[in-house]
Amino acid sequence: MYLDLLLSALGQGVIYAPMALGVFVAFRILNTPDLTIDGSFVFGMTVCAAVTVAGHPIPAIFAGVLAGSAAGLMTGALQTVFGVNPILSGILTLTGLYTVNYMVLGGQSNLYLQSWEPNAAGALVPVGSQTIYKMMATVMGKSQSAALLLSLLITFLAAAILIVFFKTRPGMAVRATGDNEEMVRSSSINADAARIGGIMIANALVALSGAILCQQQRYADLGSGSGMLVVGLASVIIGQALFRQSSVTLGIISAVAGSIIYRLILQVAYQIDMPSHMVKLLSALIVTIALILPQAKDKLAIMRLRHGGERSQSR
Repeated sequence: MYLDLLLSALGQGVIYAPMALGVFVAFRILNTPDLTIDGSFVFGMTVCAAVTVAGHPIPAIFAGVLAGSAAGLMTGALQTVFGVNPILSGILTLTGLYTVNYMVLGGQSNLYLQSWEPNAAGALVPVGSQTIYKMMATVMGKSQSAALLLSLLITFLAAAILIVFFKTRPGMAVRATGDNEEMVRSSSINADAARIGGIMIANALVALSGAILCQQQRYADLGSGSGMLVVGLASVIIGQALFRQSSVTLGIISAVAGSIIYRLILQVAYQIDMPSHMVKLLSALIVTIALILPQAKDKLAIMRLRHGGERSQSR
């Protein structure tokens, strides 16, 4: 029972880990409240679904990632080129993406990864589309183990590429822009390009998570992105609370670990018969507690120092 719970949490955690990495890039590296995330998650999912149904499961993943980066490009352009407030620019892109996603799904709210083909009698019957998870299961023979291994591999590659990128000059420019944009501008670095690039990377990672989730669950739904920003924040904050990151590399690793731990918390909640509609409230509570605890610790430390000083003076 406990092993199944852990494996389920690990499987779901690594699927949502790229989304947590995208939130980490936007909120921790760039210090930008990017609300595009809920929309780019679904955008990656819907584009992946459309390309998968067309018979191209591997290119579908890359198409989903490109869709997310396009959403990030729009948000970044609104912020830098047109001077729109970061929060408002995310809201505008998110709102527009709802219609775009609806159109990608062919004017319907969901799309199953299947096509209609004639059987021996000539009647049209649904046939499941090929996915990367089916392909992996064909090689390994065990679908559950294959799905877990493939998700781990994708997440590992995404995290590794991100770690390497932030050690390159463009990556350092993105990090510097998030730390001190005015200093970057005075150093003749194109801060606008760095900001747009960072937002594109963040949303591409989020869309990657939506794309692999689409092929894992074999359908895309317009409502799948609801609350993804809170989920990503919860994963990042949980990881930070446990690892006390001191570098970007450790921050990336902690975001992945936080995603897995967050899913483990949800699995435990389901084991105690927690209603599914309470999950969003639980996510909000986790984020709230994680945000409040560091401040509470600082205030407690200050109070202890004050009391210690008063005692020494009384003596």
